[in-house]
Amino acid sequence: MDTSERVSVKRSTRRAFLKAAAAGVALGPQIVRAQTLGVNAPSKRITLGIIGCGNQAEQDLKQWLPMADVQVVAVCDVNRASHGYKNDKQFLGREPVRDMVQKAYAERAVSGAFKGCAAYTDFRDLLARSDIDAVAVITPDHWHAVQTIQAAAAGKDIYCQKPLGLTVRDGQQMVKAVRARKRVLQTGSQWRSTAFLAGFRKAVRDGVVGTPRRVLTYVAENNFKGPGPGWQPMPVPDGFEYDMWLGPAPRAPYHKDRCLYRFRFVSDYSGGQTTNFGHHAIGVAMWVLGLDETGPDEVWNMGAEWPLKGDLFDTATKVHFGCRYAGGLELECVTSPKSFGVRIEGDKGWIETNGRKIEASSPEIAKAVPGTGSYGEFVNHYRNFIECVKSRGTPVESVEIGHRVSTVCHLGNIAMKLDRKLRWDPKAEAFPGDSEASGMLAQPHRAPWSYNV
Repeated sequence: MDTSERVSVKRSTRRAFLKAAAAGVALGPQIVRAQTLGVNAPSKRITLGIIGCGNQAEQDLKQWLPMADVQVVAVCDVNRASHGYKNDKQFLGREPVRDMVQKAYAERAVSGAFKGCAAYTDFRDLLARSDIDAVAVITPDHWHAVQTIQAAAAGKDIYCQKPLGLTVRDGQQMVKAVRARKRVLQTGSQWRSTAFLAGFRKAVRDGVVGTPRRVLTYVAENNFKGPGPGWQPMPVPDGFEYDMWLGPAPRAPYHKDRCLYRFRFVSDYSGGQTTNFGHHAIGVAMWVLGLDETGPDEVWNMGAEWPLKGDLFDTATKVHFGCRYAGGLELECVTSPKSFGVRIEGDKGWIETNGRKIEASSPEIAKAVPGTGSYGEFVNHYRNFIECVKSRGTPVESVEIGHRVSTVCHLGNIAMKLDRKLRWDPKAEAFPGDSEASGMLAQPHRAPWSYNV
């Protein structure tokens, strides 16, 4: 790690930092009073640290920065900045995101200046700060479990982007850690917090399509292509701590298509669009149909397609799997130009939404969900997290729910890879008598990134 990049803990070990904090030594930026920012003092200000400073963090920060009772006091990323690497406006880094935070607060401050956001390379330094209430984990999927578990151990509440872990085992350990430490965790899948989809859910539960028999969920097409077979390693860009980026994943040669957004298409770091858009769509379907506390009994491949052998990218180029729940309800997940959507088919017709509008088998069914949806409603999800941090309540998509949704996505990936029907025990969270499939429920972690809870 480049210690010159650290803020507030220069030349200090984490042990020294904690010792100093316990003694009351001010090592971090002062928490700015609401009046300094020109707003009324809230009953309790929540201090927030951001772990992962890519384009998703930028979108998440746009929700939290305007909140008067939230102050972002620290950011962390292994990428210093995107200069000479990627377009700054798309892939950021700790310095641009720190500057974004400070600019937002400076615009609200009476003085017109603000320098109270620290930037870290190592997330453990951020977690060592006793003045941080909660963290947002917005890193690649392979980091979600380790960082969430360490955040819970540090006494932080957590907003973790979906999916909850790279594997089913990851999710199980995240649930265990959050429960053991009595922390609040909100899964970063925002559609459940929109009034429009709440109306969709109510209509289905009120019987607008009769008894649901089949659910179709849509995921986006891959928006990048890999370098293809024969790809060659590349030099690591200046300011990018590549070994730390790999973290618990296997050691591997650097290539630009392995990192930043494109990590999503390499199975050492992500489950592809199955665990990306799939988590959104499958999560909405489970919420609508009351499946949050269970899982399917069977799962099977329905025609997945894959990159060429030898390509760096190895997640499905076309997602297509199905699963069956107790009682016979079937759920299908498929790649579609629609990118995101849920269709519920019942014995009286069907109704479908992309989160913003409704399609249906008849005008009468479509009228059951009035109005249109908006991405602007996503702020409700971020707000719900903050309110639960204060109240110690259960958020809209808790760690248990997020894990259940992620599990269906992981099961789909396993079935597509093995290309056969699999039996699943949703209570035991196991493939009974299937050692091959069971071996795919976890991945080994590279030292020192174990996650013993």
